[in-house]
Amino acid sequence: MKARSLVAAASIGFMFLLMLGMNADAAELKVLSAIGMQSFLEDLGPKFERATGHKLSISFATAGAAVKRAQGGEAADVVIATRQGVDGLVKNGKASANNVTALASAGISVAIRKGAPKPDISSPDALKRTLLAAKSISYVDPASGGASGIHFTKVLDRLGIANEMKSKTVFPNPKAPAEVGALVANGEAEIGVHIIVELISVAGIDIVGPLPGDLQNTIVFAAAVMASAKDAEAAKALVNFLRTPEAAAVTKAKGMEPAAP
Repeated sequence: MKARSLVAAASIGFMFLLMLGMNADAAELKVLSAIGMQSFLEDLGPKFERATGHKLSISFATAGAAVKRAQGGEAADVVIATRQGVDGLVKNGKASANNVTALASAGISVAIRKGAPKPDISSPDALKRTLLAAKSISYVDPASGGASGIHFTKVLDRLGIANEMKSKTVFPNPKAPAEVGALVANGEAEIGVHIIVELISVAGIDIVGPLPGDLQNTIVFAAAVMASAKDAEAAKALVNFLRTPEAAAVTKAKGMEPAAP
């Protein structure tokens, strides 16, 4: 029985490689990715390398910064960022629309220190009251290009409390926006607002829930095989790997939803 299982597993692995259409020669792929997909890629990247023999060199930045670097000519085989940012690459001829693939989507959530009383965020008005009552809040500085921070700034404007929040806002290091959760965990911020995928694995915090109603924004992450890719087939193989059932399971474990087939 054990031998039969091993043979079956080997057969599945071999069929998967055939499906991807792997080249015989291993490639080294440079990937430029939004930090929002970091935990996803840190899980799946090594699995892709083991399955294909290709090597990945991944650089992470905020979604806006990643796109800006690609627009500025930084070499990359694959860029993973928000769909809006990737569409900008297509518009400027850096990638073809045929080589853009949606990977996952994630909403923006509110977090508090573990064990603290959960505030009411059930409606826009309730969220407004909660934010006004908070001694401190943290979210990604929109100037860094982080998608969740850009959106939440608009939420504060819509609620009419942007000015009141300025003095109580603690921004994380722009190079490490995932620190929103850490700032909440260590007590530097009473409330954190960030994309769920970067909060779900942070120790010492509780997720209160998503931004309510139409204040929510679903951020879609997509991958673009760049027109300048040195090995387009290997780059496409990576993107295909990130859409497999195994990848979908990882996506859900990270608090995101896999893109529709």
